[in-house]
Amino acid sequence: MRALVTGATGYVGGLLVPRLLEAGWQVRVLTRDASRLNPDWRDQVHVIEGDATSAADLDTALAADDREPLDVAYYLLHSMDGRGDFADRDRQLAEGFGAATLRAGVRRLVYLSGLHPDGELSAHLASRVEVGRILLDSGVPTAVLQAATIIGDGSVSFAMLRHLTTRLPAMVAPKWLRNLIQPIAVEDVLHYLVAAAGLPDQVNRTFDIGGPDVLSYAQMMQIFAEETGQRRRLIVTVPVLTPHLASHWVGLVTPVDAGVAKPLVGSLVHEVVCQEDDLDHRVGPPPGGQTPYRAAVRKAMAGVAPDTALRRTAQVVTAVTLAAVAGSAATDPGSQWYRSLAKPAWQPPSLAFPVVWTGLYADLAAVATATLIDLDQQVDLEQQDWSAATDAQSGQEGPRGGPARPDAARATGFERALLINLALNAAWSASFFRARRPALATMHSALLTVSAVDLARRAGTVSTRRGWQLAPYPAWCGFATALSVSLARRNR
Repeated sequence: MRALVTGATGYVGGLLVPRLLEAGWQVRVLTRDASRLNPDWRDQVHVIEGDATSAADLDTALAADDREPLDVAYYLLHSMDGRGDFADRDRQLAEGFGAATLRAGVRRLVYLSGLHPDGELSAHLASRVEVGRILLDSGVPTAVLQAATIIGDGSVSFAMLRHLTTRLPAMVAPKWLRNLIQPIAVEDVLHYLVAAAGLPDQVNRTFDIGGPDVLSYAQMMQIFAEETGQRRRLIVTVPVLTPHLASHWVGLVTPVDAGVAKPLVGSLVHEVVCQEDDLDHRVGPPPGGQTPYRAAVRKAMAGVAPDTALRRTAQVVTAVTLAAVAGSAATDPGSQWYRSLAKPAWQPPSLAFPVVWTGLYADLAAVATATLIDLDQQVDLEQQDWSAATDAQSGQEGPRGGPARPDAARATGFERALLINLALNAAWSASFFRARRPALATMHSALLTVSAVDLARRAGTVSTRRGWQLAPYPAWCGFATALSVSLARRNR
């Protein structure tokens, strides 16, 4: 059997390839960047670097081998990347892919779509349905497998549920969190994807696939909390939270980008429950039967490090608050000494300083918290890579020949830089208002500026966006340094 897998750098595609290889298939993958493929199986497949929007690249990827056409092409592509107009891009991708498979004489197409009810649909589900219809009309026998939330460590939908549950012990949620969903374990999805390749040529239709449990999203969150040892969540539903507003909240609370969260959240307004189980009758259910939701959660979370968001939030907010309180306690703009100082004409009014610093402290706390959470996740991934490498190398060395332990230096370095910065922040007020030494305060302010620049740089190495989000802090510190220099020179 010969197969082409698209979307092999994605979650489901990356798991499907080794499943096909284990079954003895010859596998090709079409990808824009071969370096992103899993090195565990990259050398076992025929890699075609190209773009699915290019007819020439598609023809190369789908070409017959020794005059024998491919047995199946897996379509696991979508354009839901937060950039907007994903429906138009998905439509064009599907039309080009369907035409290319017909030209190449591919025997079957298999597409993983979204489970949906009848009637008007969200933009995300409507696009998935449209893509399925395009492929079914391509002239190539097509099996469109329609699934709801896929449960597995790597599924974006599952990541959204996981982090919402973990990071929000109590929440005000939209009423449609009570709508019914039929989740499915990723292992079961892989079973159906592989089995669908063997359907008879005359089969050209959609199939609903799901697990054995039908639950509301709120129930899924509560069960997740139970299975991961967390307290029951307090969920209050209200009718006024729109999908647009909810997606921004999801983007803020979870690692899922708001642009990606929006179509996912929009799909939750529908009840997504299987209307038939015809594929089970044609290819058989997964070995051992469909995976219950609880078992799927346990398997998805096995070996996953605990989320550090709540702990990091408490740590950073406490540290920033203590620095702000210490600095405020030392500040006394109403003192006779301060009022007697000669000040430059460009100094802002006194009222501006508490307003600006409140915003800067909030910005610093938010960016530092998010950066430390990201660094913790990277350390966790390093731990997994290290464990795999030491297993393969009898525990002698780490994945790159370094010390046999994950490198958490970036997280430790950022923590240290943050604490130094906060100490310098509080020290400036003491050296200026309490010690009444403008020259010493100038030195503290200059060191604070250097520290703030370094902190923004460190945040930027984790996320360019966060580096820019923190940029106002060193900019204001630089302005404060210039102001301190002017005050010191005018009041020698």
